[in-house]
This record gives sequence, C-alpha cells and structure tokens, in this order.
Amino acid sequence: MTPHDSAPTPASPVSALEDDILAVLNKAGHGTLSAPEIAHSLRPEGDWHGLLMPIRRAAVALALDGRLVIYRKGKPADPNDFRGVYRLGLPRHD
Repeated sequence: MTPHDSAPTPASPVSALEDDILAVLNKAGHGTLSAPEIAHSLRPEGDWHGLLMPIRRAAVALALDGRLVIYRKGKPADPNDFRGVYRLGLPRHD
C-alpha cells in the first residue's frame, strides 16, 4: 500500500476554523468583522471568548495564504506584525 492509497484524513480543527471564518465573512458580504463578532457568530449560545486566540492564529494563516485581509485602523496590516484591535475581511478584487 502506498501513501496515495490511504483514505483522506479528516480536516484538522485549524482548517475547519479557517473554513468557518471564511464562511462568516462571505455571509457578511463586503464589510469587515472583528474577531469577537466572528467568535459570537460561531458560538452564539456558548463560550465564544475561547475562540479569540484560535481565530487570530487562523486569520494570520489565512492572510499569509492571501485568503483574507487583516485590517488595523482601516488599513491592511502585516499578518506577521500587528497588535491591538483588528478586523478581518475578504480580499477585494476591484
């Protein structure tokens, strides 16, 4: 049996969270959302505070892949070097 014959592995929790973030942003349209807004959208009835750091890590990975943009004070931020309050949005294709 070769590695290519094995069954596909299930999505990792990180990639599932990345997909969830992108889905929330797609649903929101052209605007941006804060991490707390995304977290609350993903867990409206639960403890969404625990999602804030995982969302930040997933957002950095997605931004490095060009799949979303991290905004700081209304301007795109360097995914490897941003602090404080930030918002997330989908890349614009104008």
